[in-house]
Amino acid sequence: MTDPTAPRKRSVTIAGHATSVSMEDAFWRRLGGFANERGQSVNALIAEIDRKRTTNLSSAVRVWVLEECARRAHLDPVSSA
Repeated sequence: MTDPTAPRKRSVTIAGHATSVSMEDAFWRRLGGFANERGQSVNALIAEIDRKRTTNLSSAVRVWVLEECARRAHLDPVSSA
């Protein structure tokens, strides 16, 4: 059985450039679901996240997924200090 806490690296293409993103399967599954709901590919959603990020891409995607889950659960956004 695969360790659910182990990051999985996947190749993505952003603005015509190949790169890789490492995240746990739970994040990949949720990201894929959100992309599907929006009628986007996972690559397109990651490219959208990439345009707004200020940190490494894997972290930015994880935080985006977390914040989207919180938004859907009607939780208050976490303010940055």
